[in-house]
Amino acid sequence: MDRITSKQRSYIMSRIRGSNTKPELMIKRNTDGRKLRYQPRGIRGSPDFANKRRKIAVFVDGCFWHKCPKCYRPSKSNRKFWNAKIERNTNRDKLANRQMRKDGWTVLRFWEHQVTRNPNHVIRKINRVVG
Repeated sequence: MDRITSKQRSYIMSRIRGSNTKPELMIKRNTDGRKLRYQPRGIRGSPDFANKRRKIAVFVDGCFWHKCPKCYRPSKSNRKFWNAKIERNTNRDKLANRQMRKDGWTVLRFWEHQVTRNPNHVIRKINRVVG
């Protein structure tokens, strides 16, 4: 059982940002803005960074929201809702990967913990692909 009320939990979860997260900002500070745009518009799958001309998309997935195999811990309250939500997210990610690759895009996905624990490794991988 959760130690806080459902109203308090709802408020806490509503405060979690979907953009300008710490991992995204770490990558933004360390990549060349001329080669990768942050939160570009009009691209299927809504990547966090992209180069439309070279068709490169970079996603930074939150460990909880996208079910990281290393970090994910299922919610203990309102399980039915959260399991369905997380499952929709992972299915949407797979579909976006498939469609973007079919359209000729190079898709890079990183977990939140990869960026926060070893940002230099992630930046090197991105820069290797972007050039």
